[in-house]
Amino acid sequence: MKFGILFTSHPDIEREPYPHRDVHARVTRQIVEADRLGYDTAWIAEHHFSNTYGILPDPFVYAAYLADKTERIKIGTGVMTLPLYDPMRVVENAAFVDVLTNGRFILGLGSGYRPYEFEGFGVPFDERRDIQEEAVDLILESFHTGRATHAGKYFDNTISGDYEIFPRSIQQPHPPLYMAAGSERSIGYGAEKGMGLMLSTLTRSQDLATQISHYRSRMAAAPDQLAANPAFGHVDVARWVYVADTDAKAKEESEAGIVKHISAFMGKNTAGYLGAIQKSDVDAVRYDELAETTLLHGSPDTVIAKLKALQKETGMTSVVIHYPPYYGHEKTVAMLKLFAETVLPELQKDEAPLTALAAE
Repeated sequence: MKFGILFTSHPDIEREPYPHRDVHARVTRQIVEADRLGYDTAWIAEHHFSNTYGILPDPFVYAAYLADKTERIKIGTGVMTLPLYDPMRVVENAAFVDVLTNGRFILGLGSGYRPYEFEGFGVPFDERRDIQEEAVDLILESFHTGRATHAGKYFDNTISGDYEIFPRSIQQPHPPLYMAAGSERSIGYGAEKGMGLMLSTLTRSQDLATQISHYRSRMAAAPDQLAANPAFGHVDVARWVYVADTDAKAKEESEAGIVKHISAFMGKNTAGYLGAIQKSDVDAVRYDELAETTLLHGSPDTVIAKLKALQKETGMTSVVIHYPPYYGHEKTVAMLKLFAETVLPELQKDEAPLTALAAE
């Protein structure tokens, strides 16, 4: 199993007061520490216009900045809100950052789920999945051919003749390409386009298994050219994670922060969140119920057992660790260090070949 961390650049307003500039230094320190501790991927999330969730307007800029701050960790967008972009900009910048990171870049794409972000850019929220699908087709064409000839409902791009797209990425045919999805439509579309799959922090394990089964059932429809995507067949599952010496200590140290964060997160501003969250799941957020269905919190042994059970049930290939900012930097780094020292070795030694997982 591979291990990533999802960084949402969410401010802790008590420690990082308005206008919250300090959040970026804190997140950068944690990414540098994750690199040192041996985590596989740092996923950075794009968000706009609000200080009640994340503050990161341009993942490409931040990924390029992190290229010189890190040595081995891969840097992924988790995710670019694709309907807000011209696809040619995405292709150019993804290749450029791949060069700057010496082949350590991962491109995660998603349709978005916060209406106010779309309003701010003048993009119709209700058409976001249609926009995304047209953009993905254009992105794939451009990655594989270095050119584009497209006239559609949302985009009209021509790069031909003496002109082609530069730079070209180090990873070929392009950087690993993932889609964040939760609906059958998005999951099936991503599989047929040869994309890796990213799944939500809040989806229950039994629903994850159904989603991943649907993804794998549609993989055969991907043409050989698109199946050459380095991420094809990979399934990254985001989970809320906290590890401490004992289960009781994990609850004591994390309960207030995680309940506060999830309660604030699941509101009207998250319309259409990955298509998978039941209203009853968030009407009243309770730690013990979340611990049974969703959280990976507890002692090292508890978290190891939960992760092994989740991998066996779902066939996921990577877990993406997520946590709110409210634990404080020192406690968070101590938690990441304990996870790296106790949990990572146990799961990495049991890693199954991807081909075997994909064939199940």
